[in-house]
Amino acid sequence: MTRTVRPAGAPAYYLGRPASWWMAAAHRGPAGPPGPAVAGTANQASGLSVTTGGPVVDPGEACQLAVAAGLVVHRADPLNAETPQAALSGTTAVPSDRFYVRNHFAIPNLDPATWRLQVGGLAGRPLSLTLADLRSMPAQTAVVTLECAGNGRSALDPAVPGEQWGLGAAGTAAWTGVPLTDVLAAAAPAPGAQEVVFRGADCGQVEGRDGPVHFERSLPVRYLGSAGALLAYVMNGQRLPRFHGYPLRLIVPGWYGVASVKWLIGIDLVGRPFDGHFQADRYRIDGQPVTLQAARSVITEPLPEAALEPGEVVVRGLAWSGAALIARVKVSIADQPWQEATLTGQGDPHGWQPWELRSRLERSGCVVIRARATDLAGRTQPDRPQWNPLGYAANPVHEVQISVRSSPGEQRPRMDTTNGAAAERSSPRRRPLIRHWAGSRRTPA
Repeated sequence: MTRTVRPAGAPAYYLGRPASWWMAAAHRGPAGPPGPAVAGTANQASGLSVTTGGPVVDPGEACQLAVAAGLVVHRADPLNAETPQAALSGTTAVPSDRFYVRNHFAIPNLDPATWRLQVGGLAGRPLSLTLADLRSMPAQTAVVTLECAGNGRSALDPAVPGEQWGLGAAGTAAWTGVPLTDVLAAAAPAPGAQEVVFRGADCGQVEGRDGPVHFERSLPVRYLGSAGALLAYVMNGQRLPRFHGYPLRLIVPGWYGVASVKWLIGIDLVGRPFDGHFQADRYRIDGQPVTLQAARSVITEPLPEAALEPGEVVVRGLAWSGAALIARVKVSIADQPWQEATLTGQGDPHGWQPWELRSRLERSGCVVIRARATDLAGRTQPDRPQWNPLGYAANPVHEVQISVRSSPGEQRPRMDTTNGAAAERSSPRRRPLIRHWAGSRRTPA
């Protein structure tokens, strides 16, 4: 597998350049058309970040692991990959190796023996916690759905810069760790603390900011009592994988994944609104930071472009929302009236809700299946995505197009004998509102 290396000195890739540009940049020299893959610097070859000198996971090896797990890789360095649609069918929790991966910089390779979580700022008792310290505290487990704020970005028209996600940048897992409120209580926040800033070990250069920038996000102090946030060190019953924030990450149920900072090394209590790059320059809609996930449903069965026999069909899918539990999912088949699907399983307060609808396919040809979720807060999916310049929170009704084979007694389509082509005389196929991701292209490996 050819290793893809981000050009030395390049700013964070998502700043106005499409994914294809950066992939091509790794294969061209100072000027001229694409050529052989450029060699990594000495630091990159030894596994060190060219920006900070800190140890990072080799991007080539990380990409190989993602490909081997069956992820749809959009970018090798930094690694960004989504879960294929087929892997979501019938799942309560996504296996850790098939859980989507969203990175802005290289993946830190932290040593748990020397790693510390520093808690400070407006704290009466600043803390320096080891992993053993955290493991000795009372732990909780929560099933939580995480979703990248850019999930579904590829449906926007006109297109916007950033990773062109299908609908696989979302996943549910069981997370185990220490309640954030317990750690903050031990740090004794000062009365003037307004926000809590979370700092990841991952960092690099970004446009418009001087020096290396860590991935940082903040949460208002007033939300922490009800947020149910965890400082997690276990995922799906196993040690937190390096791809997903080892040795410690934040999990904020119901919020877009940007809030759940990975490779956590610092927590600071501050007395004013935080204005870091990923808070003030990115992950904003209409001037406000993205927060709660929008209501969304995803059809997982049948798969796009599936060819089915006439007769009974079971449509299955998953739905979730950050504001409230899912109240209902409605499904329309072949432009027929909406039918209410059955919500299956017990469901988890912060996990996605499986659903299914049993129906019949009576006529052959192309059929469009649509699904719309509504939560208990009354939020529902729009027919078309709400466009915004950075492509966040696009949650339109999901469409899947399938075909129904002819029954034995049904007349076969007539052939156009003028040129020998099998031109079926039928109405044109509808274009889905959302491009499915089952056959998304992979980046060159």
